[in-house]
Amino acid sequence: MFLITLIIGLAGAAVALALAGKRVLFLAKLFKSGQPAPDRVASVKRDPKGDVEGQVTEVLGQKKLLKWTVAGLAHFFVMWAFFLLATVYLEAGIALLFGLETHVPILQTWGPIGFIQDFIAVMCALGLLTFAIIRFKNAPKTKGRKSRFFGSHLGGAWVILFMIFNVVWTMFFFRGTLAALETVTGEHYFPFGKAAFGSYGVGLLLDGFSETTLKVLASIGLLLHIGVALVFLVIVVNSKHLHIFIAPLNVMFKRRPNGLGAAMPVTKPDGTPLDFEEADPDEDLFGRSRIEDFTWKGFLDFATCTECGRCQSQCPAWNTEKPLSPKLLILELRDHAFAKAPYMLATDEQKEAFTDEQKLAMQVDKPLVGEDGVIHPDVLWSCTNCGACVEQCPVDIEHIDHILDMRRYQAMIESSFPSEAGVMLRNLENKGNPWGMGEMKRLEWIEELDFEVEVIDEKIPEDAEYLFWVGCAGALEDRAKKTTKAVAELLHTAGVKFAVLGPMEACTGDPARRLGMEYLFQGMAQQNVETLNDAGVKKIVATCPHCFNTLANEYPQVGGHYEVVHHTQLLADLVDNGKLVPVTAIEENITYHDPCFLGRHNKVYKQPRDIMAKVPGVKTQEMHRCKDKGFCCGAGGARMWMEERIGKRINTERVDEALETNPDTVSTACPFCLVMLGDAINEKKSSGEAKESLEVVDVAQLLLKSIKGEPAVAAAAE
Repeated sequence: MFLITLIIGLAGAAVALALAGKRVLFLAKLFKSGQPAPDRVASVKRDPKGDVEGQVTEVLGQKKLLKWTVAGLAHFFVMWAFFLLATVYLEAGIALLFGLETHVPILQTWGPIGFIQDFIAVMCALGLLTFAIIRFKNAPKTKGRKSRFFGSHLGGAWVILFMIFNVVWTMFFFRGTLAALETVTGEHYFPFGKAAFGSYGVGLLLDGFSETTLKVLASIGLLLHIGVALVFLVIVVNSKHLHIFIAPLNVMFKRRPNGLGAAMPVTKPDGTPLDFEEADPDEDLFGRSRIEDFTWKGFLDFATCTECGRCQSQCPAWNTEKPLSPKLLILELRDHAFAKAPYMLATDEQKEAFTDEQKLAMQVDKPLVGEDGVIHPDVLWSCTNCGACVEQCPVDIEHIDHILDMRRYQAMIESSFPSEAGVMLRNLENKGNPWGMGEMKRLEWIEELDFEVEVIDEKIPEDAEYLFWVGCAGALEDRAKKTTKAVAELLHTAGVKFAVLGPMEACTGDPARRLGMEYLFQGMAQQNVETLNDAGVKKIVATCPHCFNTLANEYPQVGGHYEVVHHTQLLADLVDNGKLVPVTAIEENITYHDPCFLGRHNKVYKQPRDIMAKVPGVKTQEMHRCKDKGFCCGAGGARMWMEERIGKRINTERVDEALETNPDTVSTACPFCLVMLGDAINEKKSSGEAKESLEVVDVAQLLLKSIKGEPAVAAAAE
């Protein structure tokens, strides 16, 4: 019996490992065919501590998955079952090679190990049951687009759950026969004894079988247990559950900012930024126009997707009936990459030998973006760059990077983007701001103050601690100017010396970059950095999170290194230090909207709430989607200057969520959010769905109202 078991086991292992090995070699070749990503390798070398931390917290600790408590706990136990039950497979391998009576000291003899193995197997089974319930409850057949599994390959998921279940029951069956054998023979077939409670219990169920029968059953159980693992291995490397093996790699090579970080520049293969004045579109990559243009990290992203749909469930575009699902976008790119892979990896001679039918099946001539392309233009231009997808992804897929790279090719090479965005781009080029207003307009808000604001001529005054970066909206948009004046007055009250650039200030270039017009961003950024450096600026306070993010995270790419704070961070510090003291009670129910580029992109959640908490009388009520699960206002990703023609307006959806808290005031900390939410609130007032007194104001306006004891001027009053 031992010899037959050994032959069958080794033969099965040889076949399975050969099939899995062939697939792994194909995947490795495909990934290596991607464009270089030297920055990712360099980041691992620069930050080995961060790499270890990422593996411990995200892979072993399941940090992101545990944000979804029930599903996260279920996955935690299933994942750890893979690690811990590997010791059971070691036992099975030893039994196959050396006989059922052979045991490794401690590993197969110490009771606590047997207990842990059985415990994790039981918890794994409960986790599988939880997954099944979640999938039935959220089935796309009943919930449609509202199901996070909409568009996922559901059949494959059920196969994987079934295979994991097979791992668990074959383990208990195999070990149970050993426990029964020990009872019948008195020999040490199962030294764990009662400590391995599950296996011991199965052994009790086999009481009454003869020694011969039990040995046959044990051999069958052993082969079944090993066979399940081998079949599982082949299935995994050919399915979405490849993430079991490559998710740790994707976590290792992710970008590692605090928050979502900067948009990455267009680079040459060696990682150096592309000089657009010398670049050649025929030789250099201006974004991604073919699947071959993606980096190996991009291919790793595509293959790592688990199709869990967390990104999809949080995406503001998908939640408002738009065609963009971050999950489906990644799956479409993945499926296209796998379909085209035989052609991509073929030699020139082999490519010439392919028939037209073969090329059609391999999607050789299918455009990456287009009406008949892999990605429809409406999908690409629906993205607000809010970062919810990246924040929620448990395997660190970087959806925004891929969307932005495809936008870049469309914008810079094809000149294909929503027509209204062209007006914004022309205004940026000609006037230095998206609205096309004259540069002297940037000073008009100062005239409405009753104190002097220093305007930089050449050098920032020595007594000025901060440059106040007003931003285009803060200087030119009437509702946002109220925030600008409030911040200026608060800084003046606190005795903080600051100065502004006035007409020397220009748009940071964020709208151009997020649209994909990278060369325009580079030109504007370099001009602003030159202005700031010539003026001797070291510290900047900004009211616009988009300006804040660009100045702090993206300007270092073009030589601009400054200490940048958002106005809520500075104001919270001034309140904490007693330099600003809110005294007048504001008896209002206030709900706070997290700006995406302040919250998810830069992890600033606490300070705006701290400011409101210090204002007497304020009662805060969080929306059901807040902080790292906050919902976008719809203005990011340059969508502030694009019409929203598909589905429900994102700002309307967000205001509907705000209205559920029955607020007297909606507060925020971003001029774009101020405008978008204000517009939606005005629409609700017109339809009678919101009370006339409901307003949206910046946190700074609330603070100023409490300090001065005067009414805050609401943004929605216009």
